[in-house]
Amino acid sequence: MGLLSDPVRRRALARLVLRLNAPLCLLSYVAGIAWFLALAFPPLTQRTYMSENAMGSTMVEEQFVGGDRARMFARDFAAYRRKSGALPVAWLERTMRSVGLEVYTQSFSRKLPFPDETHERYMVSGTNVYGILRAPRAASTESLVLTVPCGPDSTNSQAVGLLLALAAHFRGQIYWAKDIIFLLTEHDLLGTEAWLEAYHDINVTGMQSSSLQGRAGAIQAAVALELSSDVVTSLDVIVEGLNGQLPNLDLLNLFQTFCQKGGLLCTLQGKLQSQDWTSLDGPLQGLQTLLLMVLRQASGRPHGPHGLFLRYGVEALTLRGINSFRQYKYDLVAVGKALEGMFRKLNHLLERLHQSFFFYLLPALSRFVSIGLYMPAAGFLLLVLGLKALELWMQLHETGMGPEEDGGSPRPSTFLLPSQGVGLASLVAPLLISQAVGLALYILPVMGQHVATQHFPVSEAEAVVLTLLAIYAAGLALPHNTHRMMTAQALDRGWMALKLVALIYLALQLGCIILTNFSLGFLLAATMVPTAVLTKPHGPRPLYAALLVLTSPAAMLLGSLFLWRELQEMPLSLAEGWQLFLSALAQGVLEHHTYGSLLFPLLALGLYPCWLLFWNVLFWK
Repeated sequence: MGLLSDPVRRRALARLVLRLNAPLCLLSYVAGIAWFLALAFPPLTQRTYMSENAMGSTMVEEQFVGGDRARMFARDFAAYRRKSGALPVAWLERTMRSVGLEVYTQSFSRKLPFPDETHERYMVSGTNVYGILRAPRAASTESLVLTVPCGPDSTNSQAVGLLLALAAHFRGQIYWAKDIIFLLTEHDLLGTEAWLEAYHDINVTGMQSSSLQGRAGAIQAAVALELSSDVVTSLDVIVEGLNGQLPNLDLLNLFQTFCQKGGLLCTLQGKLQSQDWTSLDGPLQGLQTLLLMVLRQASGRPHGPHGLFLRYGVEALTLRGINSFRQYKYDLVAVGKALEGMFRKLNHLLERLHQSFFFYLLPALSRFVSIGLYMPAAGFLLLVLGLKALELWMQLHETGMGPEEDGGSPRPSTFLLPSQGVGLASLVAPLLISQAVGLALYILPVMGQHVATQHFPVSEAEAVVLTLLAIYAAGLALPHNTHRMMTAQALDRGWMALKLVALIYLALQLGCIILTNFSLGFLLAATMVPTAVLTKPHGPRPLYAALLVLTSPAAMLLGSLFLWRELQEMPLSLAEGWQLFLSALAQGVLEHHTYGSLLFPLLALGLYPCWLLFWNVLFWK
């Protein structure tokens, strides 16, 4: 306490902190990036293992041999669908009843906030069909779900055929202790969301749907299946859900175990996993897979029907059959046996999956990085903001604590009286105006789409995207004039106070995001932290302005799209990248209003106003 109460010692400590601040910030940032890149290398990456005792063994005998029956169901489904031009509800009801299921339907409708040009829909209406296999050995208190999405343009007939064949096979078994729900949803994720809301008797997205006439028990786990061919070369597993949620790691381990047992080739992010982690090639390939997962998780999109189940506390995966030019191919029997084994092991559960990790990163299917090992990477980046904020706080409260003058002698140290400091009231104007721009960015594009279409020759979706870009660009001109509303007494040191508030604001936002979606938080921190620390109203201002623009939320989204396609080995041209960027903007707004994705409000209401504060600091006069 004497060190802090003694003015001389306190000034000496302040000089030490200010002198070492820049190298400490640089060291902390480099350590954070290096730690993240090292996550794909042992010992930070560990072998996966089964934590749930009830699923620790694969000693079940899969008996599914209904490959021909699945193909017959698939052909009939495709024929009836071509004939009706929609989901053949009547045929599905007859077929499900013929295999011994309780069959129910659910109608739903949804008016989207603006037309979805990617899927060419605006007023959406459809029907979900589901059948329930009642457990002969227990009351209907728990259930499992096997779901197949049926979009207007999807070729998922083989998955429907396999679902019906598995239902017929499961119906002949007597060991089921949980109800099994076989669900076919129309319009992909919209149908899935309508069914989940009705099943849990809530409405969080404004979906109009009929109530469910039949229910099973509480859903313990779900598997979504997508197959476009009756033979596959591999099964790609998708784990990223809405807002970056992930299923319990044991469910992924269960899938991998039965793929290995049946000889099925399984992939993650479309990449084969390396078998050699002792050389450099294995970790480098794992780093590429890990980066793909980080980019996909950061988007906050539900990358399959399973992503919506996760919001309701249901552990779920999406399995996507890939038919490529690889030599070895597997038929529907092999896929069906893997699904049968998974459901039989899930049938043994006495409680929900909870013993393994819910927060992890995957460099490969057989390896994972736990939350305790990847969090230090983000901690080092947030430490940079804390160190810089501490430096500004000391400079605001004591003068003469900066570097020595050109002549070599330090500036006189004089404690600032409260009247000489910068009052927080003087910062209200820039804070309110920056936040108001973010609020306009969030509200006006969807609200003003009809006005824009009346005055300009654009569609509703184009009006939303162009309004987004217009407000975003207008924000660059507006906030840096807000300091003119401040008093003359605070102008000379006002930028330091504003930057201090902006650094704390940014650190709090990134900290909260990292706790819920590490991938999004880390990407934002890695791009925004350096420019946030360097920005000041003197020095190479054009360079600082260019860096700020390149690390803005919109530029980060554009860069992530190019990086994503580069890692997928499908590089984009500039024109293709721009079109994909515009489409991503429209989809981000649409998914927020349709499914509750939080990426758009986080950027519009939080990070963009915070970024404008740094833009304001840069153009302080």
